Amino acid sequence: MKKALIIGIAAAVTASAGLGAIFRASSYAADDFACYPCAQVAVLRQGASGGEVKEVQRRLKNWGYYSESVDGIFGAKTTEAVKYFQRKNGLSADGIVGRATYQALGMNDSANALSGGGNSGGSSYTNSDLYLLAKCIYAEARGESYTGQVAVGAVILNRVASSAFPNTISGVIYQKNAFTCVSDGQINLEPNQTAMNAASDAMNGWDPTYGCLYYYNPAVATSSWIFTRQTVTTIGKHVFAI
Repeated sequence: MKKALIIGIAAAVTASAGLGAIFRASSYAADDFACYPCAQVAVLRQGASGGEVKEVQRRLKNWGYYSESVDGIFGAKTTEAVKYFQRKNGLSADGIVGRATYQALGMNDSANALSGGGNSGGSSYTNSDLYLLAKCIYAEARGESYTGQVAVGAVILNRVASSAFPNTISGVIYQKNAFTCVSDGQINLEPNQTAMNAASDAMNGWDPTYGCLYYYNPAVATSSWIFTRQTVTTIGKHVFAI
């Protein structure tokens, strides 16, 4: 967060052997992960329940369409909130969450899974991946806006998808000299719910960086190399580049 990302030679780095133990030691209960990308995907309508419903409710509530409890139960209030969202976004206001509504909500992996299409890997991530991603987001960007936190998560996932970097979240995060928070130990801080939500949104396809692979704080960056990267956008104190 406070230094440039120093990119070493790309290498295949396997998942940390201690990751499972770290995850089990977390204070988050199993129910806390019910709304994240490991949930089964289906068309949602009144009477449905489960993790996907909870994620839809959370997004609708964050954006002001829904004011009730995020309980994972698709009742009448959720139906009305979905219809309200659909009307505002030019969709058929039927109160049913199908592929188009998933896409409008930014739940791209859910939309792709529903249509049988591929995805960038979100649905194959484990709860341990989610937790580690949230830890890195919290350690690197907890002082940034919510969008800025999602953006850091998106950079990590963009690296996972790039052939120039390790192909796992743990491999990317623990690549030598890649992230300051690993070097200074802040990766071991417990992430808050905001970081968990940001990790989930990044896994569900929200990328405020438009595909960036790097970010840095120009006020404290110490690597001249990072300034040679092409800037795509700036969010808060971080410059995002390719």
